[in-house]
Amino acid sequence: MVKKTQNKKRLNSGGNDAGGPAKARKAGKAIDSDDDLGQDAKVTAKELDLDALKEAAAEQQALEKEQEDPLAEAGNSSEPTGPADPYLLADAAYIQKDTRWRNKQRTLCFCSRGVTARFRHLCDDIRKMLPHHKSEPKFEKRASFNEINEVCELKSCNNVVFFEARKREDLYMWVGRVPSGPTMKFQVLNIHTTQEVKLAGNCLLGSRPILYFDKHFGELSFLKLIKGLFTQAFGTPRNHPKSKPFHDHVMCFYWLDKKIWFRHYQITPETPDNLNDPEKQVLTEIGPRFVLDPIRIFSGSFSGQTLYQNPNYFSPTALRSHAKKLLRQPYVKKLEEKADRKKRQKDNQLPPDPLQEAFI
Repeated sequence: MVKKTQNKKRLNSGGNDAGGPAKARKAGKAIDSDDDLGQDAKVTAKELDLDALKEAAAEQQALEKEQEDPLAEAGNSSEPTGPADPYLLADAAYIQKDTRWRNKQRTLCFCSRGVTARFRHLCDDIRKMLPHHKSEPKFEKRASFNEINEVCELKSCNNVVFFEARKREDLYMWVGRVPSGPTMKFQVLNIHTTQEVKLAGNCLLGSRPILYFDKHFGELSFLKLIKGLFTQAFGTPRNHPKSKPFHDHVMCFYWLDKKIWFRHYQITPETPDNLNDPEKQVLTEIGPRFVLDPIRIFSGSFSGQTLYQNPNYFSPTALRSHAKKLLRQPYVKKLEEKADRKKRQKDNQLPPDPLQEAFI
């Protein structure tokens, strides 16, 4: 019995050995088929990815065409679809949106001690017109002007507008670049502050002004220099933190009677419907108003060589002395006539008559 079972086991094992290669071949075929399926799956996955990318590209091209079609239709159509741009501001490169403050101009605006109320109000009006200004307490009269450069350096200012008062009657305005120069000295005449003159104009506080110079500032050499300095000192830089991105007022400088006349206007529409129409705007005066009589232009900051000197300028002291002389002329003329009369009487006096005592 034992031998039979062993033979059966051998037969079974031999049968297993005989069927082993066939099973191995079947297993190999199954493995090959699995590999083929895996490769086919990878190929189909790649094809699906490519199809998805192609679909995304096709959708993006369709969106771009949809965006371009209205512009093309608007360009091809003869009738304008929206309001016209008369000045082509939409295509201007300098009006593109830029939030960075590039032109970092700061103007120090202050006055000296001894100013009157009118002079102080004028200084306050100038400060309100300049959002990029920095203030400073009153400057001492006995201090040297070279100390203004140090104050500007401490305040990080590269422009200065300084009002100097003398005898509580005369006001001078210094406008200069710090610390290299040049510096200009003016006498301020015919001052009318905003509170003093009740005008109808008004503008947004902190808005950027438009600087207007007449044709003479492009012809005369010293006026060209004054124009450049006023542009840097009074022009509010773009994107200044304290300014507002609006242009609703104009600073005008006119050259008349060998003096610079300053006027300040508001830009207002003729009617509320013409708010955005640049051709239907009017100017309404705001104030202040004053006249600048140029005296000298120095090459440095409150010092240096004289680049220009006004030959037609007379100091206020000389003008007052001349006015006194004119007022004194009637009295002097009266005294001269009295002296002439006495001289004529003395010259026309008759000599004594020798026969006067003969017939008594």
